[in-house]
Amino acid sequence: MSKMYYTKEHEWVKIDGNIATVGISDYAAHQLGDITFVELPKLGKAVKQFEVLCAIESVKAASDIYAPVSGSVLSVNETLNTRPEIVNESPEESAWMATMKMTDPSEVAKLMSREQYDEYRKGL
Repeated sequence: MSKMYYTKEHEWVKIDGNIATVGISDYAAHQLGDITFVELPKLGKAVKQFEVLCAIESVKAASDIYAPVSGSVLSVNETLNTRPEIVNESPEESAWMATMKMTDPSEVAKLMSREQYDEYRKGL
């Protein structure tokens, strides 16, 4: 069974075995406004936890998306190339950005549960 975690930079990650699916939170999508472009990572790209994974542009700003865990990119959501607006429509389901093969599952301990993330957001 998969489980979701969140970062302080508002990424979410769904963990299923050693596969991590990454996107941005509903909160982040609303804060950014209308998403106009998603620069997806290249397949095979290796990143360490909290390093830049990819980027996103909205009518308000361009933002880096950070890797919630270390690993290499296995697949990307090609739909975002032609329909970046789905980040606003379904940020925590249809608008996943990449799947990664995790190299250190213990890093999940540095992430927040949904409840912890909701508490964190209240302080922003």
